[in-house]
Amino acid sequence: MKRREFLGALAGASAATALTACGSNEDNAVAAASMQPQQIYKWKMVTTWPKNFPGLGTGANNIAKLITEMSGGRIEVKVYGAGELVGAFEVFDAVSQGNAQLGHAGAYYWTGKIPAAAFFSSVPFGLTAQEMNAWLYYGGGMELWEEAYKPFGLIPNPGGNSGTQMGGWFNKEIQSVADLKGLKMRIPGLGGEVLKRAGGIPVTMPGGELFPALQSGALDATEWVGPYNDLAFGFYKAAKYYYTPGWHEPGTTMECMINEKAFNELPADLQSIVRNAIKVANADMLAEYTARNQQALHSLINKHNVQLRHFPDDVLKALKTLAEEVVEESAKADALSAKVWRSQKVFKEQVMQWTNVSEFAYLKARNL
Repeated sequence: MKRREFLGALAGASAATALTACGSNEDNAVAAASMQPQQIYKWKMVTTWPKNFPGLGTGANNIAKLITEMSGGRIEVKVYGAGELVGAFEVFDAVSQGNAQLGHAGAYYWTGKIPAAAFFSSVPFGLTAQEMNAWLYYGGGMELWEEAYKPFGLIPNPGGNSGTQMGGWFNKEIQSVADLKGLKMRIPGLGGEVLKRAGGIPVTMPGGELFPALQSGALDATEWVGPYNDLAFGFYKAAKYYYTPGWHEPGTTMECMINEKAFNELPADLQSIVRNAIKVANADMLAEYTARNQQALHSLINKHNVQLRHFPDDVLKALKTLAEEVVEESAKADALSAKVWRSQKVFKEQVMQWTNVSEFAYLKARNL
């Protein structure tokens, strides 16, 4: 029986060989190519976040993990936190110049290079996380973002979203707009310009430097993200007043930029894997922040005795008026900024109607 089984197997193998021999040259070429060792692409990702920092740093790690796993190891991505390979604010240049293939950051850090960049992260009193994703994916936002980054050899992608952020940590209570005058606060992007108009002193500073600056008095206040990240940084040890809402960043999109040359060197299937892995991570980050923020806020209030405060309505109204001025003026910086803001503004006016009769109406009902 073993002899018969052996002969049967031998006959099957011979038949398969014969069929292969009779196949077309194209089929044989495909079969031969499939037997060749596949090329392994080793990519670097640099980030503006501290290594493994919850939410942001781990969000970058998640993108790297997804790309590596979904590609079956054909792309190996190694993540570098801020300062490990390049400084936090050197990420854009590093990816643009090809020193790294991927960069994870916030687009508002690059307004000195691209005035329109801030519109692709968050606009004060602007779109929420869900609305930002809708504008980017279905409202023409991605095409405009790609146009903005094209001259730098970069392909942008939404790489996560923190959701609505908190208003920040303060060493004194904010009871009126006058309390913002002379206030040294870490707040980037368009929100920083709004604070400046209100009499404050905006400071741009990477996350890893915030706690010592707040503790030493170099900063009077700082915003970062929300309870999940703020608890990790220990801001409650340096300031006791924690304000809501995050008027300056209502739905902040993180970015994962790709070096265009490196991307174009990939075969089509790997290009699709890279883009879709980033898209999966974009949705995952928002889900994580939604889950973790409420846990961290409970800890801050009940364990660390943080005093949660709401900005007074008159302060918010004043900031909103200033924000409208800042955004409109920023849109006049160049032709691209004007085009981007025009697109986002029209989309906001339209989507607000749906948001108000759906989620906002429901949330009001749920809180009755």
